[in-house]
Amino acid sequence: MVSPLSHGLRRFRKLIILIAFIAMSYELSAMNCYAQTAKYIRVAIVQDAASLNLKVKGAYEIIDSVSKEVLTKGEDLKTTVTAYRDGILLGGKNFATIRLFIKTQNQEAITIDGRRFRGDIQLIEKDNLRLMVINHIDLEGYIQGILYHEASHYWPYDALKAQAIACRTFALYQMQKNALKDYDVTSDIYSQVYGGRTSERYRTTKAVEETKGEILTYQNKIFPAYYHATCAGHTEDASFLWNIDMVPLRGILCLFCKDSPHFRWHYVLSLDAIKDKLVNFGYPMKKIKNIEILGRDRSHRIISLNIASDNKDINIMAKDLRNILGPNIIRSTNFNIQIVDSDVIFQGFGWGHGVGLCQWGAYFMAKRGYNYKKILKYYYPESELSLISQYEIN
Repeated sequence: MVSPLSHGLRRFRKLIILIAFIAMSYELSAMNCYAQTAKYIRVAIVQDAASLNLKVKGAYEIIDSVSKEVLTKGEDLKTTVTAYRDGILLGGKNFATIRLFIKTQNQEAITIDGRRFRGDIQLIEKDNLRLMVINHIDLEGYIQGILYHEASHYWPYDALKAQAIACRTFALYQMQKNALKDYDVTSDIYSQVYGGRTSERYRTTKAVEETKGEILTYQNKIFPAYYHATCAGHTEDASFLWNIDMVPLRGILCLFCKDSPHFRWHYVLSLDAIKDKLVNFGYPMKKIKNIEILGRDRSHRIISLNIASDNKDINIMAKDLRNILGPNIIRSTNFNIQIVDSDVIFQGFGWGHGVGLCQWGAYFMAKRGYNYKKILKYYYPESELSLISQYEIN
């Protein structure tokens, strides 16, 4: 016969086990939910500064990124940050470490050189005693901080939604690619232009929120969803520019961007200016005598050119020449050349590398009533809309 006391102890043990099981299940569920939804990206917002102005509103912690030790705590901070030989000078204190992490309770508390950012920041002292600043921010907040720079907030919502998904997909691809580096993306045109909380607008934020978690995939993999301003009739095959070859990025005929303000462009550069640029980039040239286009691809963009000078001839890829002369000067590699006296007249079409989404094409598609799903399907053939929760991101 079981005594009432023994029976009570058994019930108590069962109750304790049940409570522990529920608590563990809740914790695992919460961790799983966090792993699926909380994606943080590292954005290099400052890459080479002698000093910077930092402002923190509210409570904060300054942590040694290497040892994880909390070095100091405080509330409200306004200071100049500089690097010195043995560490980082911040708030009147010398921190003997080359990596500091500033964590805040208020996720909109940090201002760097007058620009406000969500999330936390990491300060890294470089070998040349200059500073790098990396913004650690959740992915959706990051997309809110770039969309205004990549598309006008007055554009149709479906164009903004398509752009938001392209930006999110590109960011995720970079997160996977750069997982072992100090940062995933930069804040300039070489990644995606990012301005932080200061750059957010109501309509672009709404487009981000209404597509939250939506990304593009191809054969169940995240791919770099490149985009550009105007393709001028045909998007480019990514394999001509980078080491990537897949159906969604092979280029398609575009029937929508002909009314873009960037469809045509022209620029005049002197032969001497071109020569000087080439010399600065390691091409030992003297006076240029002629520039000849050697070939074009199926999108009519130039593949390579021959530049003849008094001392040597060079063959150069059009994409490299564009970067040397300036991508905002030579807006695309789809151009014609005319040499008049000592000047070169460039007459071109489109703006950008031409791969993936044509932003002005998306604008005019949305104006005609196409929704964002059809826009993305058009510019990224055979891609699929997926949810970020289905993919493991480091």
